[in-house]
Amino acid sequence: MESGTCVQEQVKEKYGNAARAVAASGSVQTCCDPGLRCCDPITSNLYNQDQTGIVPEKAVKASLGCGNPTALINLRPGEIVLDLGSGGGIDVLLSARRVGPTGKAYGLDMTDDMLALARQNQKQAGVTNVEFLKGEIENIPLPDNTVDVIISNCVINLSADKDRVLREAFRVLKPGGRFAVSDVVVRGSVPDQVRKSMLLWVGCIAGALQETEYLAKLTSVGFDAVSMEATRVYNVEDARQFLTDAGVNVDAIAPQVNQKFFSAFIRATKPAAACCAPGCCEPAATAANE
Repeated sequence: MESGTCVQEQVKEKYGNAARAVAASGSVQTCCDPGLRCCDPITSNLYNQDQTGIVPEKAVKASLGCGNPTALINLRPGEIVLDLGSGGGIDVLLSARRVGPTGKAYGLDMTDDMLALARQNQKQAGVTNVEFLKGEIENIPLPDNTVDVIISNCVINLSADKDRVLREAFRVLKPGGRFAVSDVVVRGSVPDQVRKSMLLWVGCIAGALQETEYLAKLTSVGFDAVSMEATRVYNVEDARQFLTDAGVNVDAIAPQVNQKFFSAFIRATKPAAACCAPGCCEPAATAANE
């Protein structure tokens, strides 16, 4: 397996290319390569017309996720939302409108070009209760117990240290806070040649956790009410193009790959009484009274 640093640099390069392509031409297709094409069947038709009609077109074009996390959870006015791996900002902008002017939506991304595109989209949308932060999802640059809701769109599977991501998510959530993400998940075993392909990892597939492992990791971190709902199951024909581009003999491994990968809604809650250090609940209580 490649080191975490190598994976991170590959992700930065691929998604930086995507951001530059959207910024320049309004289409990610200008920078197509195996690492991005793999997401085509995953990213299509995720948002309804009511949603795409209220955000800049480039925010929609730059969405390379596997689901629509804004459909996962009921956001309330005044809540604070954090989007892990916010890309072009579509989920942040949609969330900001739902929490209203008394709430706030943070977007966290490590790619300079995506952050630049997201801030451009924010300016165009005229949404002020948004802040885009530069950083890694393994090291969230926010204090403990400050966020009501964490969302993410097909990004956690790209991390080489998912345990740390989930610990960080738990840390920054307020007691009673909700975790509601879309991600790619694998059911059962996967051939080594798929796991070892960096192109597939960057493109959303080879980094996916097994469903039971994902749920176990959330529970181990301390989350309650952990659940997973499959939203789109992929067959081998969906995967044929990106597997072929990576040099994989699709017909030979078809029985081992077919319907093994799926997009899922993953939900969990931080226990209401949870605290990670003495007195750590006090900031959340104070914030709630403001």
